[in-house]
Amino acid sequence: MNLASIVDKHEASRPAIISRGRTTTYGELRDQIEAFRGSLAELGVERGDRVALMCGNGRWFAVAYLAVVGAGAIAVPLNPLSPTPELEAELAIVDPKVILVEASGVPSFSGVDRGRLATLAGIVVTDASSVGAVQGSTSVRTFDEMLTGPARHWVDVNGHDPAALIFTSGTAGSPKAATLTHLNLLENICQNFSTSDHIKDGDVVFGVLPMYHIFGLNVVLGMSLMAGACVVLVQRFDPVTALETFVDRKVTIVPGAPPIWVAMSLMDGVDASAFATVRLALTGAARMPVDATERLRTKFGVDLREGYGLTEAAPVVTSSVGVQNRPGSVGRAVEGVDVRIVDESGNDVPVGDSGEVWVKGPNVFAGYWNDPEATARVLDRDGWLHTGDIGLVDDDGYLYLVDRAKDLIIVSGFNVYPAEVEEVLMRHPAVFEAGVVGVSHPHTGEAVRAFVVLKPGAEADEDTLIDHCHDHIARYKCPSKVLVVDELPHNRFGKLLRRAL
Repeated sequence: MNLASIVDKHEASRPAIISRGRTTTYGELRDQIEAFRGSLAELGVERGDRVALMCGNGRWFAVAYLAVVGAGAIAVPLNPLSPTPELEAELAIVDPKVILVEASGVPSFSGVDRGRLATLAGIVVTDASSVGAVQGSTSVRTFDEMLTGPARHWVDVNGHDPAALIFTSGTAGSPKAATLTHLNLLENICQNFSTSDHIKDGDVVFGVLPMYHIFGLNVVLGMSLMAGACVVLVQRFDPVTALETFVDRKVTIVPGAPPIWVAMSLMDGVDASAFATVRLALTGAARMPVDATERLRTKFGVDLREGYGLTEAAPVVTSSVGVQNRPGSVGRAVEGVDVRIVDESGNDVPVGDSGEVWVKGPNVFAGYWNDPEATARVLDRDGWLHTGDIGLVDDDGYLYLVDRAKDLIIVSGFNVYPAEVEEVLMRHPAVFEAGVVGVSHPHTGEAVRAFVVLKPGAEADEDTLIDHCHDHIARYKCPSKVLVVDELPHNRFGKLLRRAL
């Protein structure tokens, strides 16, 4: 077996990827992957070696990714726009044999201390004009040169062999490299195919989610190529050009993080015809605002399907695809994945009560790369992944996320979940977005502090918003301080950065 086999069965003439206006068929893609794999062997890449991919969404990434895993090596997708210190730290953790750098990543990579990369044997650049900027003692080749290598088919591997190292977002601590095996990634693709509706042969998938994020890597790219669909790879999101792409390319599947969908829901002068070919709209990676979901439905007829997952689960745990869409829910567990809601002692809570979400299945990762202590904190001996997320399950098995366990605020011994307070604040007609954190308090241990962004032209003062909260939730849950700010901090995938607040 090998994850790289996902492109093997499809007709050679069928379009696989559209990138920068260029279409690559499945036949061409297979040829390019095998040639790139041969060049990797010439650079000394062997089983278990790491190859870093500093690429945005494009043909370069897809070819290199499947070439690497097909060789039995380990792909490490990285954000090409990461600042040098962050990039240097990540590269030092994985110690790559080869690094692929696209033009946008050259400025950050040029500042990396290569003395920390003991096994580095080669650098590949996507643009020949970048050779001089990365030149040093290490061999440098261009992407096109890599496509002239001797064709090499994928090698048979053990399903538990690592295929990819994906750095987590770091919102709950310092970034760690999650080790995902060939089996993890393949199983999660198949688990998603178990739903009654999914990416299929002939679909055209809008690929704007970054490939260095697990949602983009295994849901957008992995599922699409396994199904025989065509992926339109897009480097950056712009709502106007996105809708033009939907029409021009007859896009049928649109996976997007909440900020993408919120931006489209606020567009004026657009009617439902822009979404005429879209049959499946997906979201995940962060909480989707209910009001934006409703705007998409009423303005454009888009029935957004929300799911839940995490890097360590490759990523999908629950999905609303193929089941009744219930507002506020992230759907039901996909086939082959078990979900438990447990209390602080690890005991199952009654149906309808909240607790920590635990996940188990063949898609659950092998652990954090070279970090057994961090692995032991989230993965127990029975194979249950302790997600740190707080949720509840109803009588029909639908999961509702309440909050992150690490974000819990304790006021005079009472638990306060920030998301609950944020939801109440966002019900106020003047509030566009809210973020809530706990702060130290001399009498109650912690107090609730809120940060709000008002809608354009709207007005609301602190007392008004606190009184609004008093009308909807218990007094101990209400913020003692509300600060009106211009914007809230988010990471690239739409998650609120509470630590920044």
